[in-house]
Amino acid sequence: MPVKVVTDSVADLPPQVINELGITVIPLDVRFGEKVYRDGIDLTTEQFYQELTRSKFFPVTSVPSPVTFATAYDKLAEETDEILAVMLSSRLSATYEVAVQSIGLMKRQCRVEVIDSRCAVMSQGFLVISAARAALAGASLDEIIEIVRGNMPRVDMQAAFDTLEYLRRGGRIGAAQALLGAALRIHPLITMKNGLVEPAGRTRSRAKAIEHLYRFAAQYKSIEEMAVEEAACPEDADILVEKLGDLFPKERIYRTKTTPVIGAHTGPGLLLVALMGDKQ
Repeated sequence: MPVKVVTDSVADLPPQVINELGITVIPLDVRFGEKVYRDGIDLTTEQFYQELTRSKFFPVTSVPSPVTFATAYDKLAEETDEILAVMLSSRLSATYEVAVQSIGLMKRQCRVEVIDSRCAVMSQGFLVISAARAALAGASLDEIIEIVRGNMPRVDMQAAFDTLEYLRRGGRIGAAQALLGAALRIHPLITMKNGLVEPAGRTRSRAKAIEHLYRFAAQYKSIEEMAVEEAACPEDADILVEKLGDLFPKERIYRTKTTPVIGAHTGPGLLLVALMGDKQ
């Protein structure tokens, strides 16, 4: 029986990839006041931004319950005796810890291994895709774990914000810094290092932010996978994809929308490029 692969909704995998590779996605939760939505299931990205503009409540996010994970594991255990879960960075969320703890709640016998991806969005997604492809090719659980761990240093991402307001409202930066950023029309750039979000620079225009994302990808000598993600800014994503076509076949660039869980912390206008490859 082939190994089954599990991840969380922050991996931002396109629906067709999930279906083709047989990946199980556990949704995180998004809450507006008393309303709780399962990320990407009860609330699409488009619906999230509609709710964001009309709700009097600021959205908050939470991890899936242990029962949610255990139920998913047990269902998969009907079809396999080995499961690999590749989770959002443990330094950003408790999802990884819950995924591990949930193994003890299972009712069926099945070997389950959980990997802390140390990343998020499609950087995490590429690790999941590599695992699922290996599983379909007949690789063992230990072989797939080795593949994923080998690819972890090869995935990267950078993202451009359109506003600092949602970081301020979420308590991640101060009001003064957000006000300064708005006044100067600064477009901050971020990346992920060692499982944490870190600054990657700033620009004074959206066009320069898009150029920065292009230059980031151009550093890579060899690119195996690439994705462009956006939060309510499809036109900017189109421009970025056109530019990136000089580096990588456009038809192979995944186009995805950032999950509402990500949008709750960034707001609209987030634009990012994620890739898997080698700089040397």
